[in-house]
Amino acid sequence: MAITSANQLELLQTAEAVAREKMIEPELVIEAMEDSLARAAKSRYGAEMDIRVKIDRKTGNASFTRVRTVMADDEVENYQAQVTVEQARPYLDDPKIGDEIIDIVPPVELGRIAAQSAKQVILQRVREAERDRQYEEFKDRAGTIINGVVKREEYGNIIVDVGRGEAILRRNEKIGRESYRPNDRIRAYIKDVRRETRGPQIFLSRTDPQFMAELFKMEVPEIYDGVIEIKAVARDPGSRAKIAVISYDSSIDPVGACVGMRGSRVQAVVGELQGEKIDIIPWNEDQATFLVNALQPAEVSKVVFDEEANKIEVVVPDEQLSLAIGRRGQNVRLASQLTGLDIDILTDEEESKRRQAEFNSRTALFMEALDLDEFFAQLLVAEGFTNLEEVAYVDQDELLTIDGVDGDTAAELQARARDVLEAKNKAALDAARALGVEDSLVEFEGLTPQMLEALAKDGIKTLEDFATCADWELAGGWTTVNGARVKDEGLLESFEVSLEEAQTMVMTARVLLGWVDPTELEGEPEADETEDDDDTPNQEAGA
Repeated sequence: MAITSANQLELLQTAEAVAREKMIEPELVIEAMEDSLARAAKSRYGAEMDIRVKIDRKTGNASFTRVRTVMADDEVENYQAQVTVEQARPYLDDPKIGDEIIDIVPPVELGRIAAQSAKQVILQRVREAERDRQYEEFKDRAGTIINGVVKREEYGNIIVDVGRGEAILRRNEKIGRESYRPNDRIRAYIKDVRRETRGPQIFLSRTDPQFMAELFKMEVPEIYDGVIEIKAVARDPGSRAKIAVISYDSSIDPVGACVGMRGSRVQAVVGELQGEKIDIIPWNEDQATFLVNALQPAEVSKVVFDEEANKIEVVVPDEQLSLAIGRRGQNVRLASQLTGLDIDILTDEEESKRRQAEFNSRTALFMEALDLDEFFAQLLVAEGFTNLEEVAYVDQDELLTIDGVDGDTAAELQARARDVLEAKNKAALDAARALGVEDSLVEFEGLTPQMLEALAKDGIKTLEDFATCADWELAGGWTTVNGARVKDEGLLESFEVSLEEAQTMVMTARVLLGWVDPTELEGEPEADETEDDDDTPNQEAGA
């Protein structure tokens, strides 16, 4: 088949037809045709030649040209497509590097193989243009809800027609045991749009917490208008969910607005989520109050918050324990996801037993160490004293507030406490030295004898050993393993050394050893933390 014998306007008509079908620009199709014809011409005249094809956008006439570029003498590599300045003089009046010599070449005869190759080039370019168009259209729609029609099912995954493209709803993104048939209408959340070699991949989800948030935005005008904000969402897809909302207008009840008249709004969302039960909770800046709300319908007696561990203990009445935990731990798990806290639930009886055990152990400590009778030791514990250090170094006026304690008694108590602490410090220091701790570490400011003993038992005996420690190894931290937070015990965590204190001590040791320039110390803790994180993947900062 020869180009010259074909109807030249047919090229333009074909380009327009393909462009309309694929919803891309006709110019892209024509450029693909030019590229395919150029490749066919190269197979005829020689692969090393620079053959270019230009199709007239009005007449459809295809012109074939051979281009040779003027290059410096030492840069010519392809003698079929490049020439020196001297070689170009017969063709150009004043040739310069970068000029081009353009010669018209006869149109090629497209044989069966060449025509098939040209067709493949055009199809490939059209597919690429179609993928680019799809990606540009959907990339900004991630995070929104889309309606589509089910086309087919592949290995449990649902292929959805979303208009100008196809999307995939993986089986793990379906609610429960949802099943769909071809031509069923489906509503889903666009979780991600990625550009891949096979084209843009549009990933849908019906289990993502944000799917429920977007459904509420569609059903509740106040959320769409920004008067009410969804602060957090937690879901057990197909079973139960919790959503925390706040109103920026004091005259609007956020929970009532989301529920709607006779539950009409929330029921519309529940129906879309296959009957998933939804708890709508008022959000509160105070974490303890928010947690109490999140554990509804269970009643909470007391909340104890551990800021360092980002952990919270909740005390509930004995009869409320099963309700607070929920079926298979569902209620407390959703509350934990909603608040971002690790939650331990205790009954009043369990909490009372634990407090009594702490009270008894502290009483026994004061009785043995300070040689006190049980009543006086209990009096100290009841006043809030928890260890010998507090008794030894507290301002004496605080001891005088205790009934029956005068100046002499207070002085005697502190003297006894200091004597016991000094004896313990001497014993711990002797034990550390016996384990091989060197003076460089003993003299390092900030480490107590008990700390030195703990470090020595773990093989840290010199200042160099200490300087190589990571901050979380000393203060403790949390590691995320398979989505669960696992506690890492720190060597000095029992001495209540915080992460910041551990960072400061480690950096100070490195400065003393000359490993770090003190003038560059500013900002080093963050760098140190990053370095440590590189060594321990998923390690979370914090004790």
